[in-house]
Amino acid sequence: MNNLSFITILILLVTINLSAQNQYSQTVRGKVVDIESKSAIPGVAVMIEGYEDKLVALSNSEGIFKIEDVPVGRITIKTMYISYNYYELRNVELKSGKELVLTIELTEKVENLEEIIISANSKSKSSNEMASVSARSFSVEETERYAGTWLDPARMASNYAGVMASGDQRNDIIIRGNSPLGLLWMLEGVSIPNPNHFGTLGTTGGPISILNNNLLDNSDFYTGAFPAEYGNALSGVFDLKLRKGNNETYEFTAQAGMNGLEFGAEGPFSKNSKASFLLNYRYSTLAIFKFLDIHFGVSGVPEFQDVSYKLNFPTKKAGTFAIFGIGGISTIEVFYEDKQKDDWTFGRENLNFKFGSGMGVSGISHFYPIDKTSYLKTVVALSGTMSSARADSADTETETIYYGDNSNEVKLSATTKYTKKINAKNVFNAGFNAEIYNVHYEDSVLMKNGLYYFLSEVNNQKMLLTGMYSQFKHNFTNQFSITGGLHYLFFNINSSQSVEPRLGIKYSLNAQHSFSFGAGIHSQLQPRLFYFQETKIDDIISCTNKDLNFSKSNQAVLAYDYLINRNLRIKLETYYQYLNHIPVEKNSSVFSMINYGTSFFEARTDSLINEGSGQNYGFEFTFEKFLSDNYYLLLTASIFESNYKGSDLIKRNTIYNGNYVLNFLSGYTFKISKNARLNLDVKTVFAGGKHYIPVDIEASELVGAAVYDYNSAYEPQFEDFFRLDGRLGFKLNRKKFNTEFAFDLQNITNHKNVLLQTYDAETNSVIYDYQLGLFYVFFIRFQF
Repeated sequence: MNNLSFITILILLVTINLSAQNQYSQTVRGKVVDIESKSAIPGVAVMIEGYEDKLVALSNSEGIFKIEDVPVGRITIKTMYISYNYYELRNVELKSGKELVLTIELTEKVENLEEIIISANSKSKSSNEMASVSARSFSVEETERYAGTWLDPARMASNYAGVMASGDQRNDIIIRGNSPLGLLWMLEGVSIPNPNHFGTLGTTGGPISILNNNLLDNSDFYTGAFPAEYGNALSGVFDLKLRKGNNETYEFTAQAGMNGLEFGAEGPFSKNSKASFLLNYRYSTLAIFKFLDIHFGVSGVPEFQDVSYKLNFPTKKAGTFAIFGIGGISTIEVFYEDKQKDDWTFGRENLNFKFGSGMGVSGISHFYPIDKTSYLKTVVALSGTMSSARADSADTETETIYYGDNSNEVKLSATTKYTKKINAKNVFNAGFNAEIYNVHYEDSVLMKNGLYYFLSEVNNQKMLLTGMYSQFKHNFTNQFSITGGLHYLFFNINSSQSVEPRLGIKYSLNAQHSFSFGAGIHSQLQPRLFYFQETKIDDIISCTNKDLNFSKSNQAVLAYDYLINRNLRIKLETYYQYLNHIPVEKNSSVFSMINYGTSFFEARTDSLINEGSGQNYGFEFTFEKFLSDNYYLLLTASIFESNYKGSDLIKRNTIYNGNYVLNFLSGYTFKISKNARLNLDVKTVFAGGKHYIPVDIEASELVGAAVYDYNSAYEPQFEDFFRLDGRLGFKLNRKKFNTEFAFDLQNITNHKNVLLQTYDAETNSVIYDYQLGLFYVFFIRFQF
């Protein structure tokens, strides 16, 4: 309450000391291009709604426009051009401390009819014109607006229909009952390693995102039946883009909060150059407090730092070059003697733990416009990821290391994409990508006989994954289009191949009602460390997983969109997924790779074969009131079934089969003055609990250690998940800078949601570890 009182007083003091009620202004500028060919469109009228008579500009021969002296606050930007569909970007925020620089992508009309279709920046569709279904674009502002998102794209996406978080501690997301392993992260057109602090090798999530939302541009998120250009993914795709730095004026950002202390800068390299830079660095706030000997009563302090950057170099004739990158390192130590009452047990008492991780990617991209109807984009990137772990005895007199891990992967990626807009009705693109890996895995565990057994010992092993695709879209009319494509994958370790046809259909009855359908085969490589898992058979050590093929998912999605008016939307989707070629154990067991991928420590299983299967099917409902009249609403509901068969051929629940997820989000903006706003946001989520393998208490008592009842695997279920979050935000525009403050109160009711169970041999009972209780996150930001 003391913290809350201090925050309230601070807001009041700032508000009371507001300057005279001047209406501050800022510049809106950018470029207008064709959404498919990316070529500049001259002569487009760009205007600010409500100021059409004076705040208007025409794009020049390079598609550039500029509108000055636009009042700060929420604005709507519109375009008019006779041969292109009408575009509007609604309720975008304009700040006094930062210019609004946009790339406006317009869709050419197939037929010049009187009735026009709004094809603007609708969040119900992707910016990728090849996507027909289960795709959504999202803005940076959404990662900040929703309560409980921590400025994190993955946590933001967990609010969408068909998506749920795996827990409070990590941002792994479960899409339509699939393992988080099925998610593909992409940045600037190339696949990247897990972009999260404290992420383990082979997983896709972690507690804190390395991605910095201050640098992200509008990006796309897919939940199934995605276009042919995306491969090596089963459940979903995050296709992220970094924005360009301001190439006309210098701008700076300073931010502090529970997620870290950070500073960012952007601007032109020179006044006579169109080249720009964008850079941001962040360091763990709690680590700074630790250095200052300020403690918060927790047994482990997460220490991390990360950097993000993009350098953009446009040329007159050679296209545009860009250098980009993100990277971060993290570490945490948990000492048993400092363990708090409600801390996790980590499955074993009297142990000290040290865990570290790191990832990074740096690349160069080249965009070359061949002519006004085609372009070539090439990206080359070097990335890497590492994880280390150590568990040793808390007894300093008899220090014993029980477990150690030190693993890393380095990847060289190259991708190129050719796009040709034949005419308004037809567009074609094709691409090729290659990923060369160099991997090192080393971990060992102390056995009962006092000797160490190496679970993995792999040094400088190489592997190659290549892919190629082509896709074609035909617009029969403005209302009806079909997209077809083919994706191909090849893995050199065992010469595995995958041929994946894709299909998308979209039909709009009118501007309000539309139907869409998507289907295709999707496949994914197993976590790379599994291919080198060693097994000792008759004194001969061999890699029994080396012949593992791609996991596959055959998907079909049917959707209906109803745009009630420009501010209200209803969306319905139903889907079916048949998963096959899933790795399971050779011997009869309940194990399946379907259930892998959400823990800090994941077991590595040997002797696997591609004979498992599974299925996911469900129905999703979205009701959304876009931000207008100072408030927004988002209600999503998902009903689903997710089951699988292991090598025992028994149909079981997957660990993620909660059967339902319900999200409700809303927010209201209170106008304090012309330049000050107070935002109040709430979020609540209800979801079915995870399934688990129960402990056999009687058998465990006999051996003094946990023995699991595999005959009842994934039959019991943790109690349903419930969480209520709130967010209070304050924004103030001054003449040459703007400031923002936000305070998130998470799990307001302090509801105890079960995280996992462990066996306590001393009491012969099961102990439950719980997810985060009442928790707060704050941040303050200055832009100038």
